[in-house]
Amino acid sequence: MSKKILIIDDDSKNIFALNATLKTKGYQCLAAASAQDGIILLKNEPGIGVVLMDMMMPDMDGYEAIEIIRRDDAFTDLPIIAVTAQAMVGDKEKCLAAGASGYVSKPIDVDILLKLLGQYLN
Repeated sequence: MSKKILIIDDDSKNIFALNATLKTKGYQCLAAASAQDGIILLKNEPGIGVVLMDMMMPDMDGYEAIEIIRRDDAFTDLPIIAVTAQAMVGDKEKCLAAGASGYVSKPIDVDILLKLLGQYLN
């Protein structure tokens, strides 16, 4: 199983922090600053094991992006973890209903994220 993670987030500070944290844990990270770029990267970069998807982005949000990714037969089982500042009652369920495999709220608890990644990548 690949330890390659695709981070899709419109905030470069979030990408930087996630990338730095995950690299120290032995993960290889790729990043896209928009959902459109993330989908292109996903299709062109073999071996991505998990996608960390920011749910609130301009142009195309994470919900729409997950729907597009899930329509591709190659990615129906790809683990997608929703990463969002939306932490109200029902937000986790909304993300899972949209096709996310897991959910973590911002600010990210690294221990929770690593536990989720461990479920999908090990």
